[in-house]
Amino acid sequence: MQRPNLYLVGFMGTGKSVIGWRVAKKLGLNFIDSDKTIERLCDATVSEIIENEGEAYFRNQEREFITSGHPKEACLISCGGGLITQEGIIEVMKPKGITLCLTASAETILERTQNSRTQRPLLQCDDPKARIEALLQQRDPLYKRIGLCISTDNRQIAEIVSQITKIYTREAKTFQIPQEVKY
Repeated sequence: MQRPNLYLVGFMGTGKSVIGWRVAKKLGLNFIDSDKTIERLCDATVSEIIENEGEAYFRNQEREFITSGHPKEACLISCGGGLITQEGIIEVMKPKGITLCLTASAETILERTQNSRTQRPLLQCDDPKARIEALLQQRDPLYKRIGLCISTDNRQIAEIVSQITKIYTREAKTFQIPQEVKY
């Protein structure tokens, strides 16, 4: 069976890293966290990169990672929550691999992220729930353009892993891994 890349997108706290790591292990794919890779390459945290270089610089690093910063097959890529906001990024990702969006309610996201605000610069504000709701409203149409969306609300990790594994196995049968994708 061919092994196209699997890209997990979605808002912070939807489970891209936790679930993605388990799916990668189950499918025998190399797990790559885009934010962690960028942090390693820049020798700084995402917060530090944005603070020192600006958000536009960080978004450019994300785009560079998606276009050419990882192997073209056999990887599960957990994408940063804001990656999807970049103009044309969905069109860049879709030919490169199978794309899935993980979703969750604002309440679930707040619950999952409330103890890690130092790692979540967007939630360092007076009303994190309102910030989450506003960002979800803004990003939801973009997430829906991915096509395949899976809710992680009130579900066991094993159930979600099983669902993603089944989807990947089905989609991988007909996905054509590009020989060379040019942009």
